[in-house]
Amino acid sequence: MTAPVRTVPKLIEVALPLDDINRAAAREKSIRHGHPSTLHLWWARRPLAAARAVLFAQLVDDPSGRPELFPTEEEQDRERERLFGILRRLVLWENTTNEEVLEAARAEIRESWRRTCADNTDHPRAAELFDPKKLPAFHDPFAGGGAIPLEAQRLGLEAHASDLNPVAVLINKAMIEIPPRFAGRPPVNPEARARKSVAGREWRGAAGLAEDVRYYGKWMRDEAERRIGYLYPKARITPEMVAERPDLERYEGRELTVIAWLWARTVPSPNPAFSHVDVPLVSTFMLSTKKGKEAYVEPVVEGDRYRFEVRVGEPPDQAAAKAGTKLGRGANFQCLVSGSPMAGDHVKATGTAGRMGARLMAVVAEGDRERIYLSPTAEMEDAAGSAEHAWRPQGNVPARLTGGTCVPYGLTQWGDLFTPRQLVALTTFSDLVGEALERVRRDAVTADLPDDEASIHIGGGTARTYGEAVAGYLGLSVSRFADRNNALCTWDTGPAGVRSSTGGSARTASLRGLFSRQAIAMAWDYGEANPFSASGGGYASALAWGQPAVQSLTGTERGRTSLADAMSLAGADRRLVSTDPPYYDNVAYADLSDFFYVWLRRSLKSVFPDLFATVAVPKAQELVAAPYRHGGRREAELFFLTGMSRAISRLSEQSHPVFPTTIYYAFKQSERKDGAGVSSTGWETFLDAVSKSGFSVTGTWPMRTELANRMIGAGANALASSIVLACRKRRENAPSTTRRGFLSALHTELPGAIARLQAENIAPVDLAQAAIGPGMAIFTRYSRVLEADDSPMTVRMALALINAELDQILSAQDADYDPWTRFAITWFETKGMEPSPYGDAETLATARGVAVEGVVHAGILEATAGKVRLLRRDELAPDWSPETDDRVTVWECAQHVARRHEDGGEMSAAALVARLGDRAAAAHALAYRLYGICDRKKLAEEALVWNELVQLWPRLTDLAPTAIVSSSQPGLL
Repeated sequence: MTAPVRTVPKLIEVALPLDDINRAAAREKSIRHGHPSTLHLWWARRPLAAARAVLFAQLVDDPSGRPELFPTEEEQDRERERLFGILRRLVLWENTTNEEVLEAARAEIRESWRRTCADNTDHPRAAELFDPKKLPAFHDPFAGGGAIPLEAQRLGLEAHASDLNPVAVLINKAMIEIPPRFAGRPPVNPEARARKSVAGREWRGAAGLAEDVRYYGKWMRDEAERRIGYLYPKARITPEMVAERPDLERYEGRELTVIAWLWARTVPSPNPAFSHVDVPLVSTFMLSTKKGKEAYVEPVVEGDRYRFEVRVGEPPDQAAAKAGTKLGRGANFQCLVSGSPMAGDHVKATGTAGRMGARLMAVVAEGDRERIYLSPTAEMEDAAGSAEHAWRPQGNVPARLTGGTCVPYGLTQWGDLFTPRQLVALTTFSDLVGEALERVRRDAVTADLPDDEASIHIGGGTARTYGEAVAGYLGLSVSRFADRNNALCTWDTGPAGVRSSTGGSARTASLRGLFSRQAIAMAWDYGEANPFSASGGGYASALAWGQPAVQSLTGTERGRTSLADAMSLAGADRRLVSTDPPYYDNVAYADLSDFFYVWLRRSLKSVFPDLFATVAVPKAQELVAAPYRHGGRREAELFFLTGMSRAISRLSEQSHPVFPTTIYYAFKQSERKDGAGVSSTGWETFLDAVSKSGFSVTGTWPMRTELANRMIGAGANALASSIVLACRKRRENAPSTTRRGFLSALHTELPGAIARLQAENIAPVDLAQAAIGPGMAIFTRYSRVLEADDSPMTVRMALALINAELDQILSAQDADYDPWTRFAITWFETKGMEPSPYGDAETLATARGVAVEGVVHAGILEATAGKVRLLRRDELAPDWSPETDDRVTVWECAQHVARRHEDGGEMSAAALVARLGDRAAAAHALAYRLYGICDRKKLAEEALVWNELVQLWPRLTDLAPTAIVSSSQPGLL
C-alpha cells in the first residue's frame, strides 16, 4: 500500500497578522518610485506585500501541526507570534530588498521544508518530491503583472510564470527571467566603464543592468530630439505677450520648453447658419485650479469666428469656465458661436464620418518651478500640422468596454488614437530601440563579453543576449511612454485641497495617462505631451520611472516565463501554486493591452518573435466572461465556468501535495436575485469552478489590495479587498451531508469567523464577500450537500444560505446593544430618517422593552404632533459628553464619532473615541451594522460614511491618546 503524504497545516490555514499585512499592502499602493509596478502598467496588480505574506504563510508550518515541538497551546501561540514578527518585518516596503530580513524569512521556509522532507522519507517518490536540499519550484499560471512570481523568487524559490497575454509575459520576463541571468554584472556603457569606481564597485542584483537601461535610454531620447525636435518648438515670450500679461514679465525674451499642447476636438455647428464653423467640444476651460495659481481659457467669439485667450486668476464666471461647452453628461455640448445645443448623435455622426477636427486651446510651458499657461499661436499649430508619419498601428479598438470606449466617435483603429506628431515620435522611439540594441551589443563586446548569435529567447549570456535584454526594457519604456502620448490623455487641473497619495501638497496640474482607469474612453479636450520635456509626458520621465524599477529586481534564483493557456497547463508538475486569475467580467485585459502590444511588437518583434507572432493579443481563450465575444451573457458565463474549472482542475492535479494552493479573488458588486435568494454572479461562477475541481477551501483571508483613492473607487463603496483562498485537494473519503447539516454547521461556525473578520477591521463593503470564504470552507469540505430531494445543492444556493446566515449574525449582534440603540436600529431599518406615526414607534418600543419618551430622553429621537423621527447627526447636541450624559447609547456614540470626523477631522473623532472607553468597541461594531442597512436601502452617501469610519477606526484608536490631550484646543471638538 502506497504511503500517504504527511501534511501539516500551514500558517495561512490557521492564523495571520492580517492587520499588519493589510496596513503594509495599503501603504504600498501609494509608493511609486522604485516599485517594480512602474516598469510598465498592468491592471489589478497585487501589492508585493500581500503576495510576499501569502507565499511565506503558504510555505511555513503552523506550530499546531508540530506538537512534537510545541506540545501546548501556550507554546504554539508563542512560536506563532515569533513567526508573525518575521512576517511583520517582511511586509514592510522598506524591507523589500533588505537581505537580512529576507534571509530570515527564507531560513524559516527552508526549515519547514526540511521537516516536511523528514516526515516523508518513506514515501515512494521521496527522492522526486522531497529533496531537502532544494525547495519546490513555484508557478503562477495567470501571472499578469508579475507581483506573485517576483515575490516567490525573492523568497528563494525557482519562479515560473505563464500567461496567455504576450504583454504580461514580457513584463514577467523583465521581472523574473532577465535579471537573474545578468545579476551582479557591471554596466557595459562607455560612460560607466570610463569611471574608475566601476571596476571595483559591487554591482548587486540588476544594478548594472539598470545603469545601462538609463544610459542607452538617454541616448535614445537625445537621438530622437536630434531627428524630430523641430516638431516641438519652444515658446518664446515676446514683449507683446508681456504687454497683455504682466505676469509674464520675468520671462520676457526667454524661450520656455513646452510641457503640453492642449487641444479641443471640433465638429461642425448644428445650427444651419453656422454649419461652416467647426466649434469646440470642451469639458472645461479651467487650466489650473490650484489656489493662487488659477488659470483658464477664455473663448472670444466674433461673429462666426472665435479664438482662445489664456487668462490668469479666477474666472469671472467660475461655473461657466468649469463647464466648458459641455451640457450635462455624455456627448452633449453647446455650440460656442450660436448657443445651440448639440446632441450626442450629432457628435457621433460627425466622428464616424471622419469630420471631427481639433483646435489648439492653450500651451503649457515650464517656468521657474511653475507651470506657465500661454495662448495658442499660429506657429504652434503649424508645427503640429507639419508632422508626416510614415507608419501607423493597425487593428481595431475594442467597440465594447466596461469603462467606456471611443469607438462610437470615429476612433476605431489604434492609429486613430494618436495625432500625426505623436505617431512620428512613437515610431521614432520604437525604431531607436533596435539601434540601441546594436550599440549595447558592440559596447558589451568591448567590455569583454563573448558574442554569438544565440538570442535571448533561446538562452545564453553573450553580448547579443545582453543587448536584447537592455532592448527589452527600453521597449517597455516606449510602451509606457505611449500611455501619456496619445490623443485621449486629459489635462488634470490639480484641484485645490487635493493632496497627493504620499501626503504631499495639493497636486500640480498635469497630464493624465490614458489608463488612469480600465477603459479607452473618449476625451473631448486632450493634452499632447512634449516628448523632450522633463515633465510627466516626456520620454525621460518614462525612463526615470522604469530604471529604478529595474534596479529593485534583485532576484538571483532562476526564473522562467512562457506564453501558455492555463486551461491546458503542462510541465508544472508538483510546484507551489499561488495565482490571481481573471475576475469574471471586470477587466478585459486582452482588449486593453492591444494598445501597448502594437508598439511593443514594432520595437521588439525581432527580439521576442514567439511573443509577437500574431498581429494582436490572443482573445478567444482569455478567461473573462465577455458577452460580446461569446454571443451573450449566458454563453459567456458558461465559457468562464468551463474554462475556470479546467484551469483550476489543472492546478489541483499538478500542485505539490504538501502545500495549499492560494487563489486571489475579488468582484464588483454584480448581483442577481432569484428563487435562491441574492448571490454574486462572479463569486458563484468562480466558486463553482473551485468546487468542481475537487478543491476544498481550508483558509480565507481578506487582503487590502486596492488603493482607496483609485479613480474607480473614489467616492464610491467599491471593493477594496481581494479574498485569498487557501485550498487543498478534497479528501477522497470526504463525507456528504444534508441541507440541514450544512445549515447547522454554518450556524455553529460562521459567527466566530465573522467576529474574527470584524476584529481584523475588514471594510464593511467587503464583509459580505469575505464571509463567503469561511462559508464555502464548510460547503467544500463535503463531497456533496444534498437537498431534500437528494439532488446536490448548487453553489448558488450555498451562497444564498451563507448570505442569509450573515444577515442573521449581524442582526443577532444587536442583542449586545442597549435597548434604545436596538430601537433606533430597527426604526432606521424600517422607517429611515423620515417622520412616521407615533403608534408605530410605541409598538416597536414596547417590543424593545422601552418607552418612546425614554428614547426621546436619550437624545436620539424627536416626537411631535403624533409623528416620530430619528434625529440626524447634525441635529444631535453639539456639546454632547459621554461623561455627563445620564443615558448614553451606542447609537449616539457612533453618530457623534461620525459627526466629529465629518466636521473636525481625524483628531476630533479620535478624541471622542478616547472618551468613549469600553463603548468604543460597540460603536465600531454598530458602524458595520449601519453600513449593511444603508447598503440594502441604497443610501449610497450614508453607506460611504460608515464604510470609511470602520476603515479609519484603527487610526482613531492609535491617535486617541494624543487626541485626548489636545481635545481642549478651540475648534477640535
